[in-house]
Formats: sequence, structure tokens, C-alpha cells
Amino acid sequence: MVDPARARKLAKRIGTIVATAIDHEIKDPRLAFVTITDTKVTADLHDATVYYTVMGADLESEPDVASAAAGLEKAKGVLRSKVGAGTGVRFTPTLTFVADTVPDTARHMEELLARARAADDEVARVAAGASPAGDPDPYKEPRAEDADDAEVDEPSGSRQAD
Repeated sequence: MVDPARARKLAKRIGTIVATAIDHEIKDPRLAFVTITDTKVTADLHDATVYYTVMGADLESEPDVASAAAGLEKAKGVLRSKVGAGTGVRFTPTLTFVADTVPDTARHMEELLARARAADDEVARVAAGASPAGDPDPYKEPRAEDADDAEVDEPSGSRQAD
């Protein structure tokens, strides 16, 4: 097995090489809106998983993930050659491309938080006009202390002998 720090450095280098090659060297229009988000390398440095996201042409358009996946699969051999030349390791890792689900998960979490805020606002609105169901002060009133009770409450070491 290899040092985990070396595997992380190699993964970062592979991600940089792949992102640069997609941006500057590969002329496939299907890869125009692909962004490399993360790269993981196995402990034996033989396999690399490259995570990517696909953006739409503008904010309203849906990204074409299937087309981007096909473009990455087609460019896999060229990208692996670039990785081999750029890293200088004995065995060039095989590349596997996986669509990153982090943006979708983050969007879902934002929707859940917005729903929770709306529910909290509704509860606060209903609670603003509400009155207690029972007595206004449901707690027992403290009883009045007598002189005899005050002596009983004193600690035993503070009394003076008569």
C-alpha cells in the first residue's frame, strides 16, 4: 500500500491534468460545460475516480449529463495518456468518470431548509395569538416561610450552642 498523502497528491494532480485537458486540448463540444469537482485514487494507485458536474448553457437550461458522460467516455483514452505523461508514475491509473451529486444534494437540502423555515414561521404566527390552555401561571406558588422553617433550613454547622 502507498502512503495516503501520496495518493491524495496524485489524485489532486490527476484532477488538475484532466480539467486542463478538457478545457484546452479536447475539442468536444459535449464537454464545454463539464467541471471536474473531485478525484479519488485507490490505495494501490491503479484506479482513479474523477467526479464531475455539468452546467447548463444558461441558468434556465437543464444540463445535458448523458451527452457529457458520452463525451468523457470517448475522451478517456486521450485523458489517460495526458495523465500518464503529466504524473510520471510507473503505472498510469485507469480513469472512471462519475457524475457528482453534491450540487443536487445541496439544492435538495436548501429546499428542505426553506420548507422548515416556512413551517417555523407558520408556528410562530399561530403561537402569537394563542393563550395558555390552563392557568396563566401553572407553577405552584412558593409557600411563605415561618420562623420555625428558617431554623430548620439552616446548615447544622452554623448554629451556635445555647
